[in-house]
This record gives sequence, C-alpha cells and structure tokens, in this order.
Amino acid sequence: MSEADSSMQIELESGKRVKVKAANVLLRFAKPQPAELLAAAQAGAAEIDLDLAWEFAPEGEFAFADFARDYFDASASVEQQAAALLRLYEAPHYFRRAGKGLFKKQPEDVVKAALAGIERKKQQAAQIEAWTAELVAGQCPDAVRSQLYKILFKPDKNASEYKAVVEAAKRSQRAPLDLLKDAGAITSPYQFHWRRFLFETFPKGTGFPALAAPDITDELPLAPVQAFSIDDSLTTEIDDALSVTGLGSGQIVFGIHIAAPGLAVTPDSPVDKVARERLSTVYMPGWKITMLPDEVVQRYTLDEGRDCPAVSLYVTLDEATLAVQKTETRLERVPIAANLRHDQLDADVTEASLTGEAVAGYPFAAELAFCFRLARHLKAAREVVRGKPETFNRPDYNFRLQRADGSTGNDREPEGGETVIITERRRGAPLDLIVSEAMILANSTWGGWLAELGVPGIYRSQASLAPGVKVRMGTKPAPHAGMGVAQYTWATSPLRRYTDLVNQWQIIACARNGRMAALAAPFKPKDATLFSIISSFDGAYSAYNGFQSAVERYWTLRWIEQQGLTELDAAVMKEGLVRAETLPLVFRALGCEALDRHTRVRVRITGIDLLTLELHASLATRLDDTPPAAGTEEEDEDSPPTSGLTLAIDLNDGGDNAAVAPA
Repeated sequence: MSEADSSMQIELESGKRVKVKAANVLLRFAKPQPAELLAAAQAGAAEIDLDLAWEFAPEGEFAFADFARDYFDASASVEQQAAALLRLYEAPHYFRRAGKGLFKKQPEDVVKAALAGIERKKQQAAQIEAWTAELVAGQCPDAVRSQLYKILFKPDKNASEYKAVVEAAKRSQRAPLDLLKDAGAITSPYQFHWRRFLFETFPKGTGFPALAAPDITDELPLAPVQAFSIDDSLTTEIDDALSVTGLGSGQIVFGIHIAAPGLAVTPDSPVDKVARERLSTVYMPGWKITMLPDEVVQRYTLDEGRDCPAVSLYVTLDEATLAVQKTETRLERVPIAANLRHDQLDADVTEASLTGEAVAGYPFAAELAFCFRLARHLKAAREVVRGKPETFNRPDYNFRLQRADGSTGNDREPEGGETVIITERRRGAPLDLIVSEAMILANSTWGGWLAELGVPGIYRSQASLAPGVKVRMGTKPAPHAGMGVAQYTWATSPLRRYTDLVNQWQIIACARNGRMAALAAPFKPKDATLFSIISSFDGAYSAYNGFQSAVERYWTLRWIEQQGLTELDAAVMKEGLVRAETLPLVFRALGCEALDRHTRVRVRITGIDLLTLELHASLATRLDDTPPAAGTEEEDEDSPPTSGLTLAIDLNDGGDNAAVAPA
C-alpha cells in the first residue's frame, strides 16, 4: 500500500494492514494477486524433485531466487521463485537455512540419515494404522498383546503399540480396557490382575537363583523347654514358638522363641541380597511369593520334632500377679514339641476351656491357659497406656480356593476360575490373642533393649491415635500409640519380613556382646543403609498389601457371583460408601449418600466388574429406623479399596503428561 525507506505497509487478503520491515521482504511483485501467487507456488513446489535439486545445488550458500533460475530457467517467474522458496523451506533435511532467503545444501550423510528416518516414520505410521484397524475390528495384534501391561500402566508414549491403542480408543469411542478386552487381549480378569502385579513388582520373575542355605556354626546350648508354635495349616515359614515352664511353682518363665536365620545369613551374602530385593513374603488367597526359597526356609523354620536354632526372649513373671521380674535374651537350640494349627484348634480352644469353665482336651492345655491369662493381662495394660480399649468389631476372613478336583492346597498357582470359600474368623480369638500379645511383648522388649545398649534398629511408631496420624518407620525408638507401648520393632518374623531379619542381626549382636554391642552390630548409629532399607521396605510392603487387598476383593466378588447373590446387607460409612456385614467388601451404593453413619441397609447388586473390581449397587431398603450406634473413626481408616484399577493412558492429545483414562 505504501513504502518508506525501511518499512512497508502491507494489506493482507483479509483486509487487515500490517507494517513490515523492508529487510524482511523476500519477493516483490505486481502481479498476480497474492492468493493466486501462493496457489501457483504451492502447486509448483510439489513438482520440484528434491533429489535432483540437491544434486545440482551449489556447495556454498545460495538464494532461493538463484535456485529458481537454475532449476526452472534464467527468467524464472515470480510464481516459480515463490515455489522454490516454499520447497527449500519445507525440506530442511536437504537444505538448511543460512539466512533470510538463503540456503545451503546438507552433507550427503545427513541427507541419507534424514531420508531413512522419514521412511521409518512412514512405516511406523502404516503399522500404527494397521494395528489400530485390527483393534477397532475386535482383533488384538500380537505386538499389542505382548506389551499389554506396559501400555496400560507404564507406557512409552512414543511406542507404536501405545499409539495404536490410543488411536483405536479414540476412533471407536471406547474405554481402552473395554477395547482390549473385546479384542481378546484380556481373557481372564484374575490373570490380568496377577500379571499386572508381576509386571510392576517382579519384572524379572518370581524365581530364585540357586542358593545354598548357610549352616549355623555357633555351638548353641539346648534350651530346657518344650516349645510349641501356633500357625495356620498352610504356613510353611514358622517364625515363632512359645514355651511355659514353672507352672505351679509361683514363678513362671515365659519363652518366646524366634527362628534364627540371622545366625547363618550375613549382610551382603547371596541369601541376604535375595531377601533384601524381595523384602517380604507376598500373601494372597491360594498362593504366596516367599521372601526366601523354600529350601532356605526349611533350614531355619521351627518344625516340630527338631531342636531348632532360635533367638529366645525369656520373661520371668510372678505366677500370681504376672508382674515381670526380669527378661533375658539367649541364642540357643529350642526343642519344638508341636506345631499347633489354629484352624484345626479354634473350635476347641475357647475362652471357656482356657479359663477352666469347660474341659480342655487339646495339647498344651495348661500352658495355653497360662498364655491366655498373660495375654489378657498384657492387653489390658496396653489399653491403659492407649487410653481406650482395642475394639475388634469386624471379623477377619479366611479364603480357600477349591480346584475342580476338590483340592484346596497352596501348591499350585491359582488360575482364577476356582471355587472360592470364604469363612469368617472373629478378631481376637483366644489363639490369635495369645500369639499377638506374645509378639508385641517380644518386639517392644527387644526395642527397648536395643535402645538401652545404643544399637540402632528399625522401629515402628505412631505419635497419637488422632485421625490421620499414621504409623511411621525409623531408626530411633518412639512410642506407638496404637499398640500402647513405649517402643516397637518388627523382629519376630525374620523368615517373612526383611526388617525383622535386620533387627535380628542387631539383637544377636546385643546377645553376644552386651554393652559392647554398638561396636559389633552390623549397622551403626546413623547408618545410611538402614534408612535405605526402610525406604525400600515401605514401598514394597505397601505394594504387596495393596495387591493382597485387591486380589481378596477379586475373590470376594467372585464369591458373590458364584453364590448368585442379588442383595447384600451393609452398614453406611460415609459419602455413599457402605461396608458389607458378612464380607470383606466396601463399595459405593447409590441412594446411601444422605444416610447417617452405621445405618444398616440392604442394597441391590446391579453389576460386578472383575477387571475394575467394582461392585455396582443401589439402596433397596433401610433395615432399621433407630438411630445408628456410635462407631469409631479407627474402623474406617483401614477400609479396603472400593476399586483397584487406574490406567496411565492419555487419550487427550498424546502429549507427555499422562492423564488417567477411564477403565
């Protein structure tokens, strides 16, 4: 429209006028109109052969107009010059920009590499399109099937398999999980959850390297006791046993005997490295992944009929008052007289039989009666410190999986189609109380002993019982409000938890060296290794517990399906969540949002999704018209999950930030 010495006023096709510096003007022309010029230039640019153009282009810098005159003819038109500019600009793999309107040809090796990359992208795009089409058509490509868990939970967003799933989900307007399930990538919900857990937690598999269980070389004295363990029938890692001597003498010696792998396994040994990588045994219905190989466990487990090496805590008590007179820790061999199984004895070992109100026709009746009396005494003392009694309003549940042949053992990995048997086990049953109080006594006593000798350990503490105050792990003793003890370690399950093995090493050092233990213990104060172990254990233990909760939820939903239930009785928790009265199940029920906590309701089951672990339900009727009884906030803090599946697929724009995709 107008021109000054250093700038021009330009009118765009839209009618808008802009000011442009003269130095930025690459081409001047009077005709044709700009739109016509661009149309002709774009058509002409497409006809320029880049290979031919690169061959004859000069080695030094050149202007696009000169290029046009060389490529077309000496009187190249404005349209041809513009075509040359567009073509050169869009082909940086052939020509790099050297200034305004100036270009320089790329070296031959750069051109070849760039062309190969372009070809790869074309092939990748074609592959993504082919896989996308297969998924939309209900077929799963083998490449997608083999990368299923990586795509869903730890995706590489540049991978063709991931892009194909995202594109297929968009194109079919379906949730990724539904898409993959219908395409045959997921054939078993149970195997899906199981393989996902292995992918995330055991990427190298669950097998063990060849390990030899080291021998215990210490000359250990034989303890003058007859000890017995109390475990489930399926337990193979028997960590603890009890003994009672001196009944009727006025002074009782109560023995707590812990399997002693720490006497043979040393830090940084091959067995230790495996245990430190696993950190804990993983439990689930019908199966478990042990922290240590079975052949190692069997060398140190407290099997009946054997004199087993053990770290023993002896607590001397007044028989009448149960006042503690002294404690002593010994390294010794302990005769294990029996492995009692609570699932076989629970019906017989009742409070009445333990207190003399009923006949006690089971082994170690007198010893168990004293253990029960002591356990109740210890529990009452802890509750005084705690400030309120421990309440066990909800039962525990045992899961048994029955195969088609009727067997229910844990010797074979479940497939997911087994018949599940769920039985209720009331919390605080006598045998449970005996074992739990004995272990709390040992863990709190040993924790205090470590602190007294200046030896660090791995402690668990809880500052208070206020809502939201969680249990923490650390290397210094601190009160555990939930337990009602001054300090608390984990040292009674060294075959199943790595923290317990670490603490056992420290306790053994104390037993061997007394006041000099701090100099001899494997881990010294402020040892960075202890903090590393705590961090690793916390993460792994949370993952293991999360999976156990999720897989128990799966089997609970399977039980509902197998029983053909259409309704459940439940108690309202909060925000529409309800807890089933006779199952370990928390779920959301429509219509319960406005009801008071602890209101009893009957809900109608409207659907079950075994992949997302969701139970869909709605309020059928309220079961009581009386105000609900007050409950405790503690009851809801350990609630199982209401669902268990979150995907890491971004269906928005394929960017780097993951968004949660609907399952």
